[in-house]
Amino acid sequence: MDLNRLSPYIRVALDNEIIPGWLIKERVLFDYELLYIKSGEVRITVMDDVYDGKPGDIFLFKPKQRHSIYNRGTAPVRQPHIHFDLYYKPDSPDVKVSFKPLNEIASHEMSWFREDECSAPPYELPTYIRLQNPIAFEKMLLDLIHDFNLGMPHSQAFAKGAFIQLWIHLLREHQWNQNSHLHSHWQQLTTVKNYLNHRLDAELSVEQLAEMANLSTYYFIHLFKHAFGISPIRYHQLARIEKAKQLIQFTDIPLTEIGERVGFGSIHAFSRAFKKLEGVPPSFYRSKKK
Repeated sequence: MDLNRLSPYIRVALDNEIIPGWLIKERVLFDYELLYIKSGEVRITVMDDVYDGKPGDIFLFKPKQRHSIYNRGTAPVRQPHIHFDLYYKPDSPDVKVSFKPLNEIASHEMSWFREDECSAPPYELPTYIRLQNPIAFEKMLLDLIHDFNLGMPHSQAFAKGAFIQLWIHLLREHQWNQNSHLHSHWQQLTTVKNYLNHRLDAELSVEQLAEMANLSTYYFIHLFKHAFGISPIRYHQLARIEKAKQLIQFTDIPLTEIGERVGFGSIHAFSRAFKKLEGVPPSFYRSKKK
């Protein structure tokens, strides 16, 4: 899966309820389905593995993956869900949602099956994912479904963008789920990250940040990089330079003062750090205004 070429096509986007005792018999899909349990209790069988789904759970059904869905509770199950292709193809608008087992798929329909790229490295997304932050995911999914069904102009383009945000959130949740040590320190890490975002006016040491997180310096750096893909000091440097770029481009504040506002003691230190990260001096962005 190459996120740089991700071009999703949303086929169906629904937020509906299924009544107690309701059953989708075993079937296979041509595409992917992402199903979120908002309320109720559901029993889902996937390739002979049985899951008892509850609110906050996600199921990702993949092409040719046998599965069935049963409302095992006494109340309706609310199940917002989308059918999609990860990569748009010329036949994407023509592919249907299947409700048939593999042995009933017609020969002319076999070409509709998509390749399962989600099960392969580097992502290896499972069928079942228990969300750590279901509220954020739920809002993104419901917003996507709502806009998609309004039928407004450019709804498919909106859905593509909304899906990519949703997909990245899911990939991050899966990564964090795979690393339980991140969960136990997540509040400390996000506290430090927020602190970095609000202290763009100062140089900060990694020792100071590790102390704030109540962790050893080495372990703090390891956790921060694992969680956010970058060291805490480099994250802070990038945030400071990005803030400086905005001030250079959209204000007339002198470069010396901008350097001071983002924590550099001299114009020379500011220019050196800026050029190291951006490849050009700060004056380059000021000249682009003219």
